[in-house]
Amino acid sequence: MADLMHTTIIVVDDHPLFRQGVADALSLEPGFQVIGQAATGEDALVMIRELMPDVAVVDVNLPGMNGQQVTRQVALERLPTRVILLTAYDDAEQRLHALRGGAFAYCSKDIQPEELFWVIRQIVTGKFVLGGQILDSVEMERWLALQTESALRSYGDPGEPYHPLSDREMEVLTYITKGMSNKEIASILGISHQTVKNHVTAILRKLGVGDRTQAVIYAIQRGWVRLYQQTSKQE
Repeated sequence: MADLMHTTIIVVDDHPLFRQGVADALSLEPGFQVIGQAATGEDALVMIRELMPDVAVVDVNLPGMNGQQVTRQVALERLPTRVILLTAYDDAEQRLHALRGGAFAYCSKDIQPEELFWVIRQIVTGKFVLGGQILDSVEMERWLALQTESALRSYGDPGEPYHPLSDREMEVLTYITKGMSNKEIASILGISHQTVKNHVTAILRKLGVGDRTQAVIYAIQRGWVRLYQQTSKQE
């Protein structure tokens, strides 16, 4: 059980300026002690195992092992650290995946410092925080049970590599990896050219990349699509 008067915290984010800003803000709050920072999911796990912080504030979109996978591993190893996941793109499916995987809270990265302090104080008492709502373990189980299987279909088991894209966006991304144009993708999927453009824009935004080539590299590196998908149907 965490000491409410002395809460140890680590901050995990691959952007140094953001990470340091969060750490500095937390360090100024009475009762909080930031005892470590990490830039990758792998380093975060090592730090959690060694330092056993009360709380880990973890970015979802980390290079290599992402925040969702870190959370799942902490839960599998039954480590006492309680994870708060921070995200730049808040959506219902990702929130559900986070809480199924073992996170105690899921927050947008534009959260105000005072609100983050409040979230930390709730989870160290064993509560869960969902959209500003405080839930105990029974209420959380009930909330999870009420979610539909359709919301989970794109994400599979929480231990599997996570992606923030919808089924349709993954479908579009797969065709992009095959070198197809928006017009060709629109024809195959039976949707408008503008709809494909909208999907591509959403894909780039969610992955935090600047163009289609970067999106393909991002997806291949994370195993969402395989190299043979690019060549198996070429004529």
